[in-house]
Amino acid sequence: MSRDAEPINFTHHFLIAMPGLQDPSFAGSVVYMCEHSAQGALGLVINKPTDINLKNLFEKVDLPLGREELATEPVLQGGPVQTERGFVLHEAVHAVDGEPGESVYASTMTIPGGLEMTTSKDVLEAIATGAGPRKVLITLGYSAWGEGQLESEIAENSWLTVCADPAVIFDTPIEKRYEKALLLLGLQSWMLSPGAGHA
Repeated sequence: MSRDAEPINFTHHFLIAMPGLQDPSFAGSVVYMCEHSAQGALGLVINKPTDINLKNLFEKVDLPLGREELATEPVLQGGPVQTERGFVLHEAVHAVDGEPGESVYASTMTIPGGLEMTTSKDVLEAIATGAGPRKVLITLGYSAWGEGQLESEIAENSWLTVCADPAVIFDTPIEKRYEKALLLLGLQSWMLSPGAGHA
C-alpha cells in the first residue's frame, strides 16, 4: 500500500446523500461528521426529525426546560446506532479559566471547526437552568462506519462531501438543510442524477 497519500479526513464535513442511496436511515440525509480516522467514522444526521420535541425529551429525563425558544425544536434521528441514547451537538463552550479546547461538559468530543458533541446529561442540566450552549441540536442515535467503509461508500458515489457550515445545522430550517448543504457545492437537487448513466 502506498504511504504517499494523506489519509482523507472528513471530520467537520457534511455527507450529502446522493439520490441513489436507498438505505432508509440515510436516504435524503445530510450527516455532520464529528470524527473520521483510519479506524472509522462517526456522524449525526441533521435533517431527519423524530416526533419528539425538546420539551418532551426534557420531561422524559425529569428536567425542566429553562429555555422556551427550544421547546418546540424537534429531536432528530441521528442515525441507526444507539437510538435510545441522546447526542448533543453544540457550539463550543469553554470554562472561563479553562485551557483552550477544554470543554465544560463531561463526555465531550471537541470537533475542529468550533463545535462539540456531548453525550453526558450535564449539558441538558445546563440548558434546563436556562444556560448551556446557545446553539444546540439534539439527536437520538448516531451514524457509524467501520474502517474503510465510508471511503468505499464515497467511492461508490453514495455521498457528496463538503466542508461543514454550522449555519446549516443551527440556523436553517430542517426541511431546507439538504438544499442548503448542496448549495455549499454550488449544486441543487435537480442537478443530481438519480441513477448512474442518466443525465
